[in-house]
Amino acid sequence: MAQWLEMSYVLTNMDDERINALYPPDTFPIEIRHYLCQWMEEKDWEGFNPDQSDKEPFAQALLSDAVLLLESVAEQQNIVERMKLVQITKNLMTRPAMEFAVKIRNILRQEKMILVERLAHKRAEGKTPDFEDLSFMKNSVFQLQDRRKKIHSCKEDVNWEMVNYEALQGVHAKTPSEHSLRELQMLSKKIQQLKINQSSLIRECLGMFTETLTKLKQCQDNFIIKMNVWQWEQHKSVIGYPFNDDLSHLQNWSEQLFAVNSNLRQEWLLIPDLPKEIGEKLTGLLQELIQSSFVVEKQPPQVIKTQSKFSAVVRYLLGESLVSGQPVTMKAQIINELQARNVNLALCDNVGELINHTAILDRNTATKTTNANFRHMSIKKIKRADRKGAESVTEEKFALMFLAEIFITGHETPFKIHINSQPVVVIVHGSQDINAVATIIWDCAFAEPDRVPFVVPDRVTWKMMIETLNIKFCSEVGTNHNLNPYNKHFLAQKIFDQPEYASDLSDSVVTWCQFNKEVLVGRNFTFWQWFEGAMDLTKKHLKPYWSDGLIFGFIGKQHVHLILKESPSGTFLLRFSDSEIGGITIAYVSHENGIPMIQNIQPFTRKDLEIRCLGDRIRDINEIMYLYPNVAKHDAFKKFYTEQQPTNSGYIPVSLQTKVGTVPEIDGSHVTGDPLPDLNGLSMDAQCEPVPTEGMEYDFYFNDFTKNST
Repeated sequence: MAQWLEMSYVLTNMDDERINALYPPDTFPIEIRHYLCQWMEEKDWEGFNPDQSDKEPFAQALLSDAVLLLESVAEQQNIVERMKLVQITKNLMTRPAMEFAVKIRNILRQEKMILVERLAHKRAEGKTPDFEDLSFMKNSVFQLQDRRKKIHSCKEDVNWEMVNYEALQGVHAKTPSEHSLRELQMLSKKIQQLKINQSSLIRECLGMFTETLTKLKQCQDNFIIKMNVWQWEQHKSVIGYPFNDDLSHLQNWSEQLFAVNSNLRQEWLLIPDLPKEIGEKLTGLLQELIQSSFVVEKQPPQVIKTQSKFSAVVRYLLGESLVSGQPVTMKAQIINELQARNVNLALCDNVGELINHTAILDRNTATKTTNANFRHMSIKKIKRADRKGAESVTEEKFALMFLAEIFITGHETPFKIHINSQPVVVIVHGSQDINAVATIIWDCAFAEPDRVPFVVPDRVTWKMMIETLNIKFCSEVGTNHNLNPYNKHFLAQKIFDQPEYASDLSDSVVTWCQFNKEVLVGRNFTFWQWFEGAMDLTKKHLKPYWSDGLIFGFIGKQHVHLILKESPSGTFLLRFSDSEIGGITIAYVSHENGIPMIQNIQPFTRKDLEIRCLGDRIRDINEIMYLYPNVAKHDAFKKFYTEQQPTNSGYIPVSLQTKVGTVPEIDGSHVTGDPLPDLNGLSMDAQCEPVPTEGMEYDFYFNDFTKNST
């Protein structure tokens, strides 16, 4: 994706013949590179060679994925683009898979060579990629100023000599002489030469303007690309991708571009006989620069509940250019997906009512930033579009559009600008939050950089999905401990309902419906709801355990059986519950008559861990002794044990403990099976009958009890 963003800029200055050579229209049209840019750059193509028949199945799988992705993209385009993509897809299906893979490998290699050569060329000229042409343009402005002064001097000389010529002409008319005639001829030649010099200087200025405007556009296009990359990385950071939010470098760049534009405009106004097209081009570039210099520095929350407060910050990188004494008021309004594609529709129809939707662009002299800070916005009401089929309200995307009119010295009319926030989902109840977050996760992970708002594919490869889940899990929990290959494979088995499948599922295609519309087999919740529950539990109660590698986490019961059955009694591991959202269970092995029995303790939920932490519960359970594969539990969990603090209250302290399987003996008796009586001094959370499961596994309920010793 990043490579294609850079190439998109390079291609604007490349001739058609070379572009067609790089992306042959008959075999690999540029549309494939454009629409599959992220997918192509995430795959490893270097291992494909025409003579490697063993890689043919992998190449065929990639070709099938490309066809599916292109078909998905085609469905979301207008009729003209759709028919074009349909034809491209049909042609692609007739191509040999290995030839397709090798072609992509070669294209990516050629692109890298082009970008490396371009970078080396710029560095050889002493120019950094970011400010590659600014020094040239500044020098051009100085030269234009010098020539403008010479033109002005020539004009003054012409005017002076014309006065002398007219005076001498009057004298000659009264008293003609050869001397006065020669002087008139000399003055005439001098005036002509001055005019020639003036015209020559103007032509030089015109040539310099043409060249400088070309450089200015190239440099500004590069700046806009960098701004788009910044905004794209900001979008991806919602999942957890790294993001540097520092805008000072881009602000400096923007200010220098504005200064060059302003200086060129001043010279254009002062130098005579220059075409008005120069001024029009400068105005167009300025409009583009001003628009691109507005950025939503702090995005609104991407899931917004009506009647709740939220904030957003819009930054203007050209704050120093604002006309003094003319404050700029920014307005915000909420827009739907259709309006995001057509600003004219947004201006004539309001789909929601925002409270506190205006803010002044304020200049902070200390930080040298100019921001409009929307501190206490709220959505009072929202008008939803007609939903298609089974589409839920949590799948409908909106955005905040920020508008302003900017006055620039030297321009009579203001520049009208608008900028949209990242897509948001509007909910009316907290119960909708998890499904709304799923919509945002899918959008941030799989949207294309230059998409039509807010188009996103409805299917992606599992490799893309699991990378997103891993990054989101680590970011949300706040850990560097990633999901391991076993975790990833189990998650694939779960979402595809393939518990017995042992092969790699990386290139399998997962749909939005599988992610968060269809409930898992035998459950009443979706894959995302289950995964989010485990992630939230880890974030709030299990982070240090997970970070230390003490929790296996995502693993199925069958896999647990395989790895524990050969272990000694009391060996255990911690896994997230399959059947309950936001639960963690302890699986351990015991032996009866030499036969291994895999036991699964009833899951601990958030409420359970708020009462007693996981470390203390593990210490309580005598049946478990070794964390898989063979670490003594006290060595692994000792630092998480809670020591009872001495008290001077005069009361005898009580303690809470976790027991497995049966109720502990009380006064010499043993209570089991039937519903528990109301025992003085004993508080029971759950009954403790063993519940049989498939095969040789059993789920045991646990009991928390408090025994008062008084």
